[in-house]
Amino acid sequence: MKTIAFVLYPGITPLDLVGPLQVMSVFAAFNPDYRVVVAAETLGAFDTDTPLQLVASHTFDQVAEPYAVIVPGGTEPTYLVMTDERLLERIRTAAAGAQVIGSVCTGSLLLGAAGLLEGRRATTHWATLQLLGRLGADPVSERVVEDGPFITAAGVSAGIDMALRLVGRLAGEQAARTVQLMIEYDPQPPYGPIDWSSVDRDAYGPLVTDTLATALADHPRMLERLTR
Repeated sequence: MKTIAFVLYPGITPLDLVGPLQVMSVFAAFNPDYRVVVAAETLGAFDTDTPLQLVASHTFDQVAEPYAVIVPGGTEPTYLVMTDERLLERIRTAAAGAQVIGSVCTGSLLLGAAGLLEGRRATTHWATLQLLGRLGADPVSERVVEDGPFITAAGVSAGIDMALRLVGRLAGEQAARTVQLMIEYDPQPPYGPIDWSSVDRDAYGPLVTDTLATALADHPRMLERLTR
């Protein structure tokens, strides 16, 4: 059985994890060759950036050699855990034997901080895309980016797209379409699609810098690396 492991740590954005988790769980329900787990350092409740808390199904020690590892993102707490060497080593260890290494939103910054994206094409939330380059990656402004075993998604809801793309990779287009139907993923936002040409990305730069400065106040080396 092939294990698809989602990484849980304090302060994540829930949809980063729950969106693709739902996709892969439906896929696994139809395909007994796969199982889906949520792995963390402990089995206690973890705060998120919403009032919801999340609990892992397994500890990292219980998930040996996953077939796929997927890392969700967040905001200030994610920036802080970029300095958590224990978590980064857990990610490196899981990725070492994995056939798929994925991320959602700023989860790719954790992959970068772990040294896994050197020279790789990758994406993240549009407001933090420039940070990927400072972590050795080749930043790409696309919703889902694939580079070898790596598959990274842009912000939050893009994790659903990433997971459907992954189902297509593992089992073909028809399987992905079936999962898409079962979760009724048919986006029709009430105000239409985002007009990216009107987004003033530079205007959000100071907000990202200030958030980094707060999160990494006790970690000047990482702060300098991301803001120099």
